[in-house]
Amino acid sequence: MEHDRHAARYVSKLSNKLRRQMESFSTKGQMSGAQGKVLHFLLAQKGDVFQKDVEEEYSLRPSSATQLLQKMEQDGLIRRESLPGDARRKRIVVCSKGLAYKAAVMEDIRTLEAQLTKGIDPDDLETFLRVMEQMLKNIP
Repeated sequence: MEHDRHAARYVSKLSNKLRRQMESFSTKGQMSGAQGKVLHFLLAQKGDVFQKDVEEEYSLRPSSATQLLQKMEQDGLIRRESLPGDARRKRIVVCSKGLAYKAAVMEDIRTLEAQLTKGIDPDDLETFLRVMEQMLKNIP
């Protein structure tokens, strides 16, 4: 295999481009791209969400997730509430300030997804997603 055709290299390049694109979201200035991603995730959930869910969704170390969520809490986007009977587990709740960004965050994510998948046959996209899921399973 040629040097420039390694899967890891492509994944890395795509990851860097996605990170730069997310930093340019319309919510830039109000929150970081990482905060926007997490806010989108939180807004899309139906039930209770905990730090562990954020860690798993974004493959974050607990310390990184803690830091990100603390910053979101300081910025008034979320609050963490203890569960009755288990003060150690804290549910993440989106505050009204976070909810005010819902439309902008959702539009940013929709626009990015459309840009990312433009011109890709739906069958090819499905194959890509299956391959990416397997790669994610392959690397613990």
